[in-house]
Amino acid sequence: MIAAEKPSTGSVATRQPLVSRSGRRPVRPNTPDVSGSVAVPLSPVERALQPQAVRRALSGAADTQWTTTELNIWTRPDDRADQLGVLDAGVKVRVTGRRLLGRDEVVLDGRSRWVTTGYLSAEKPPPEPSLGGQCGNGTTVPAGVSPNIRAIHQAVCANFPEITTYGTLRSDGEHAQGIAMDIMVTGDRGWEVAEFIRKYSSELGVNYVIHARRIWSVQRSAEGWRPMADRGSVTANHFDHVHVTTY
Repeated sequence: MIAAEKPSTGSVATRQPLVSRSGRRPVRPNTPDVSGSVAVPLSPVERALQPQAVRRALSGAADTQWTTTELNIWTRPDDRADQLGVLDAGVKVRVTGRRLLGRDEVVLDGRSRWVTTGYLSAEKPPPEPSLGGQCGNGTTVPAGVSPNIRAIHQAVCANFPEITTYGTLRSDGEHAQGIAMDIMVTGDRGWEVAEFIRKYSSELGVNYVIHARRIWSVQRSAEGWRPMADRGSVTANHFDHVHVTTY
């Protein structure tokens, strides 16, 4: 005779997990979190921005570097960053050594900030040349030249005072119009002058520059220094001077 089942009391018995013969509970694979949520690993940026990681980076920032140009200041290294301002060129800042997504971490007012990689230097950059400095070597230009030629003479004389010969007005072409100048300098120094004028072409009203059979022009600036045909002599090929034509 089969005994009748006892009626339910309304409670549910709790089933104990199985125990192996070793006494250890078996590990069940893919067991969900009891809360039902799934842990998502932090990205490298989020890990770097964790308060503990930031404090550690700031406390260990003993090295310093110099800004080589104006730099935007960002709150974080990714595209979620807010811009806080601009850091001037030639400023000495502490660096943490951390680099993420093309930005370097610096310390400003005791806080973690980020700037674009590639514009920090261990050496202090030289001061920017003065375009309005005083010409103290006694050279002048004639009254008939353009204001741009006067500005170029002033700038070159102030930054390269050893150059004492300038060719301006003569009977041919752009020289006759007062918009061209020959700066008598050769070799490496000649290229320094040519690059100086190219760099400040906008401020000085430069149209094009020629030196050592190479020409650079505003109109084709993306091509850099372009070769020129051989004109037959040192002077005609502009090896002994830098030629500048202005607007």
